[in-house]
Amino acid sequence: MSAPTTNSKPHGSCHNAPSGQVLLAIRQFNAQHWFDCHETLEPLWLAAHAEQRAFYQGIIQSAIALHHWKNGNYNGCMALLSSAADYLGQVSSPCQWIDVGGLIDQLQTAQQRLDQLGPGGMDQLEPALLPRLTTVST
Repeated sequence: MSAPTTNSKPHGSCHNAPSGQVLLAIRQFNAQHWFDCHETLEPLWLAAHAEQRAFYQGIIQSAIALHHWKNGNYNGCMALLSSAADYLGQVSSPCQWIDVGGLIDQLQTAQQRLDQLGPGGMDQLEPALLPRLTTVST
């Protein structure tokens, strides 16, 4: 039996290329199909550990926060924007090609603007402030 190599990367590591499911989730998120993105990532989240679990949970909560925004649920949106940023703050950037630091900045910017607009102004959030999943070269 051979000894494991020290440079091997664990399955599901932030250093790995994204799986087909993650690529699908990126497309869904950026097409504003946020609930579908959640459904795509949930099985990965359930099987993940440590940093990967926080990564998937952060994206899932980002997606559901925006789903709540679309449906006019101010409190749900605001709580999940904050929680998503907290989870993603535990993750290396980039992770599976996703610019995690940039996503955190986008979540915080959207949350600040929604805080200014208040519950009655949710529909006035500028489309350019809707967070997107951006990939970067590693």
